[in-house]
Amino acid sequence: MELTLLGTGGPEGLPRHGCPCAACASTASEGVRAPASLLVDDALLLDLTPGPAFAAARAGRSLGGVRHVLLSHPQSGPPVDLPPGLPAPGRTPDGESLVLVSGHRVRAVAVDAPGTGYRVTGPDGHTLLYLPPGAGPAGDAAGGDPYDLVLLDVPRRPDALARLRGAGAVTATTDVVAVHIDHDVQPGAELHRRLAALGARAVADGATLRVGEYHAVPDLPRRTLVLGGARSGKSVEAERRLSAFPSVVYVATAGRRDGDSEWDRRVVVHRERRPASWRTVETCDLLPLLAEGDGPPLLVDCLALWLTRAMDECGAWDDEVWFSGGERELRSRTDSLVSAWRGTRRTVVAVSNEVGGGVVPATSSGRRFRDELGRLNAAVAAESEQVLLVVAGQVLTLR
Repeated sequence: MELTLLGTGGPEGLPRHGCPCAACASTASEGVRAPASLLVDDALLLDLTPGPAFAAARAGRSLGGVRHVLLSHPQSGPPVDLPPGLPAPGRTPDGESLVLVSGHRVRAVAVDAPGTGYRVTGPDGHTLLYLPPGAGPAGDAAGGDPYDLVLLDVPRRPDALARLRGAGAVTATTDVVAVHIDHDVQPGAELHRRLAALGARAVADGATLRVGEYHAVPDLPRRTLVLGGARSGKSVEAERRLSAFPSVVYVATAGRRDGDSEWDRRVVVHRERRPASWRTVETCDLLPLLAEGDGPPLLVDCLALWLTRAMDECGAWDDEVWFSGGERELRSRTDSLVSAWRGTRRTVVAVSNEVGGGVVPATSSGRRFRDELGRLNAAVAAESEQVLLVVAGQVLTLR
């Protein structure tokens, strides 16, 4: 079964007409995407894009053999002219199936947003799943045998991909392709970087894919360290990298602060943006978690607060304690953490603050914390497959 993507953009296309945003401005010069439309074996058309006949011709295909046109969502965006001879488009009720003259079988899949998803099985037995913009599978629609190819709105709905993975519908051999790409993400390298971290990819308009053909996507590194300053977006980036996993253990090292309502509000904001399937563990005892041989990925936020607790317990803020054994005890703890990080078999992403780029602390304890966090960051980075630095929300890959 072959699939030609006549368009891969959102309902309004990319760039959006008249939109002054940076993503649309960047797309105007290259990477233009028409509204998503899929041509299956020249016989089935899923959704319509402006000028579908011309889009097909540019891709080296023809609409002459199309016998069914199915819509996945209420039509919006640029006007679409239906070429002469093309069947009238329609929607199939959820759960109903069609058997086409071409030998394809189509089943309408319920989704959690306006529209309908479609499972298409080709004459060769290969299967694909196509979901409308902004939608994920509803109810038990995520279950079933693994798909060979899944096309969905990955940037906006990584949780939908996580559900499909959790239900076994997406496996390591499933080709996950992003469609309905809009101006939420900067095009080009940033889009491909984000998708690769989620185990997905994007292709250009006009690309033809062979369903069932394996396409390698870079695996998420086992150990990732995300560094950044205050409000740089480092925690958001760390969470984003694990958002397509069906379950994650969020390790919060901050703990609670009695009587500090502002701190409590910060904690609530963090919790509310995490997927409901994630489990939160509030602890600074990271060694047992890293030592577990299997289990869902860990997100540790953050190492700076872990170090703060370690220095509290070692009495390392006090100069006299520091020079009479506190330094030795703290180094033992950090060495143990780095050793556990090096030996872990779990997928783990850790967040830490990048310090030392501004004013030198006025106190010896402040300078001590700055120096020790710098040493800890360097040691953990040395044992990480990937190290990222987040500056003003922009992600720089250091390794």
